[in-house]
Amino acid sequence: MSEKDSISIHLVREALLQSCAPGAATVEALSKVGIAPALLEQPDARVPATAYARLWRLLARRHDDEFFGMDPRRLKSGSLAFLCHASMAQPTLATGLETALGFLSLMLEQMPAQLARQQSLAEIVLAEPAPKRAFTYFTYWMIVHGVACWLAGRRIPILAIELRCPQPDFCDDYQVMFSDNLRFDRPRTRMIFSADCLDLPIKRSAEELKRFLAHAPANILVKYRDPDSLATRIKHDLRHLPPDTWPETDGLAASLCISASTLRRRLAEEGQTYQGLKDSVRKELAIVWLAEPQISFAEIAARLGFADASSFYKAFRKWVGSNPGHYRSLILNESARS
Repeated sequence: MSEKDSISIHLVREALLQSCAPGAATVEALSKVGIAPALLEQPDARVPATAYARLWRLLARRHDDEFFGMDPRRLKSGSLAFLCHASMAQPTLATGLETALGFLSLMLEQMPAQLARQQSLAEIVLAEPAPKRAFTYFTYWMIVHGVACWLAGRRIPILAIELRCPQPDFCDDYQVMFSDNLRFDRPRTRMIFSADCLDLPIKRSAEELKRFLAHAPANILVKYRDPDSLATRIKHDLRHLPPDTWPETDGLAASLCISASTLRRRLAEEGQTYQGLKDSVRKELAIVWLAEPQISFAEIAARLGFADASSFYKAFRKWVGSNPGHYRSLILNESARS
């Protein structure tokens, strides 16, 4: 099965853990939604995202809980619909998110959340009384982020997610769904993104809400990158080379045994450009290195192939909407407090 639009069997197991008794009940539930029970024994198995969505809805109906039984209070059936209906009545994504988070904080006993703007960055912070399973956090973020993207009418890029829990054995789907920059065993749980997104207007109609809910949660599940795509291959190769040795378009095309025009055409078919891929990898590396206080801005600039720290500063602000110093201070302030 192609990785595109599929979910790892690991997430199927996680969904069943607290919401379905093992044995006959599990077999019956999986068979009902079109997932072969035997796949649970195959660590590399994947299932269609639509089948995973059907499992989510089936378990939600049976237990009257849209949160897989992971909180002492149930997130009763219809909660997602009410959350969307209340949030879409707000003028901007900021007020829409505040409404959504307020509702979830009221409904879930152990997942209180707050939205905060830190100059050019925004964060959603959870104040859970104790660390949760990684799956619990990511289910929560999937709901919040999925609804936020729908309200805004565009994907909201996530700069980082920090979690209080240890890193689970399986992270691949979470990285594709949210961000490569996942940090575990952190002092608190939060999602960080550009504050510019908060000013986006919300313009959703009742008919659009009806269509959105008709396809939920499949439409807020990850859309997987095709691991065989040209863009994925190029990004993989770039990550393993110093940026100052990255080839120009003609050199890259020659290494792939295709013409430069064919390279540009094939990337365009995937919605990509070579410059965009280079910027994406540089941003990934910059975000990781900014979390290491011993690495200076000048050294990061040199590692990324910039002529000086000023050039890196301008590029990072273009990528993220925030200057590197502010991003670093936001990331590191929790470590300093602890």
